[in-house]
Amino acid sequence: MKFRKSLIVALCLGMILSEGCKKDFFDTVPDNIVTVDGIFTNRGQTERWLAGLYSSIPQPWAREDTYAFGYTTDELDVSNWANPALNSGALAATSVNMGSLGFYEKIRLASIFLENVDKNQEILALSNGSQIIKEYKGEAQFLRAYYYWLLMKQFGPVEIMPLKAGGPDDNYQIPRSTWDDCVAFVLKEIAEAKANLPVNNFTPGTMDVDPNRTGRINQIIASAVEAQILLYHASPLFNGNTELSDFRNLDGTVLFNQTYDASRWNKAAAAAKVAIDLAENNGKALYKVADPDPFRAAFLSCRNMYWDGWKTEGIWIRTAAQSGYWEYSAAPRAVQGSPWNGIAVMQELVDDFRMADGSTIQESSSYNETSYVGTGNAYYAAGTNSMYTNREPRFYVDVSFNGSAIPGIPKPGQTRVEYFYTGNSGKAGETRNWPKTGYTARKNIHPTFSFSPYVYVPRPGMIIRLAELYLIYAEALNESDPGNPDVLKYLNLVRQRGGIPAVVGGSQSQVRELIRKERRIELCYENGARYFDVRRWKLVEQAGYRQGGAYYGMDIDAGNSLSDPAFHKRKIAFTRAVWQRKYYFYPYGQDEMDRNKQLVQFPGY
Repeated sequence: MKFRKSLIVALCLGMILSEGCKKDFFDTVPDNIVTVDGIFTNRGQTERWLAGLYSSIPQPWAREDTYAFGYTTDELDVSNWANPALNSGALAATSVNMGSLGFYEKIRLASIFLENVDKNQEILALSNGSQIIKEYKGEAQFLRAYYYWLLMKQFGPVEIMPLKAGGPDDNYQIPRSTWDDCVAFVLKEIAEAKANLPVNNFTPGTMDVDPNRTGRINQIIASAVEAQILLYHASPLFNGNTELSDFRNLDGTVLFNQTYDASRWNKAAAAAKVAIDLAENNGKALYKVADPDPFRAAFLSCRNMYWDGWKTEGIWIRTAAQSGYWEYSAAPRAVQGSPWNGIAVMQELVDDFRMADGSTIQESSSYNETSYVGTGNAYYAAGTNSMYTNREPRFYVDVSFNGSAIPGIPKPGQTRVEYFYTGNSGKAGETRNWPKTGYTARKNIHPTFSFSPYVYVPRPGMIIRLAELYLIYAEALNESDPGNPDVLKYLNLVRQRGGIPAVVGGSQSQVRELIRKERRIELCYENGARYFDVRRWKLVEQAGYRQGGAYYGMDIDAGNSLSDPAFHKRKIAFTRAVWQRKYYFYPYGQDEMDRNKQLVQFPGY
């Protein structure tokens, strides 16, 4: 969204608390020292180099990093502002710049660090210098593997560079490794790194977590990432995927295994349980708020998690998360200062949220779209369409709809969000700051948020949280050992925290769908979860998971009052390119293909 850049610059200059304009450990880069030897004889410069290795870790609420994945799925839309090439059908090698990701650069810098950090006599002279070096090497080795993992998720099998950082005259004509070899490589690297890492980021000599080390790699984080990798590795896209038998290197090597291996689910389940136990033994738990009203307790638990609950639930934290950019892009114009009101939520996601009793809207006898409530409450105003009432607590946490409570500080005189045509956040009189579906994203908008004057509550973002580990474990265990009581135990922990009843039984296929629906709701908008889930499950063309084609919303071109039936009619909000097989992965950029003649492009590009 280049047209936003001038406004972002102004905000950065004028907002003291703007987290997106500050540098922290994750964003540090080394000083401009002439030689590598000069850096690694100086403790401060060595530590700056290590800090710089963190800077390409995606920021959980940054458009460019993670929620951009959301608006190329059936979650979100920002087509008033931007039309990604994946949505338009124009995605091609010429429109991808892998260098902009910075991952291969960080991989090389991590290798240089690992080759040289042992030379730092200034650190080694400290009383615990050898231990410090050991932990630093663990962090760098993990990060090197993690950046490969990020590349693999987006591009599929990748080329693995030599572990020793090369020079300009070395041979970089390297073919892609097979998917299985890539996974084996990153898991080996992470396992070796774990042996050098602390269990948790404790203050030296104590059992207290050091706030200055928030987000630094430890065994809890490494174990969680191992579980995530093994879950993907067991999933249909990566496990016996005969559909991709034509994806081969120049020498004929097939890059995706062609034989299904059921044991991968066992390994994923085992790894997830190890990660859960390690996290819980070190104080991690699902974040919960106590309230006499169970519905309110669930609502507050899920809403406040993003600013009050990260210490409790967060497994891997990034201190700079760009939550402010997310807030003023998503919040409706009914918020003080008229935010941008443009991160639209699909009707398809709205429909997937359950009723308060846990039933789907299709199962519920009380769900209807033609009546309006006479009495409002803390979540919506009197006159709101009944389709938005009696829904599960997370619906009111995650979606702003016509009649919903205002998610931040209201403008004077405003008491509700209005998305009908002439409403306070509707289309009338606006060029592009309105959602095409009649809904906007609400999760992680703080109740004190104001756009002008700007009020932002600084907070980190969660790259992985405990609820995701629970769902990884439930999914893998349901595939490897259906009927194991832990499947429903860990699924229900997430459901019940979200305010819906526990599941008491079901076949493997029924529970599979419940787990998938739970990931859809619990992890919506977060870290590209939906983007990668629908692909790894290979469900992109099935009802309920469809990627591409027509998407629906309310009629934003109609309505002059909150209860106007003209607005509350489903219609096609926009249409995207129809799904093609090549969209399972991004293409390698043409510049990369031109440099490395051993690379093969993903079929279809």
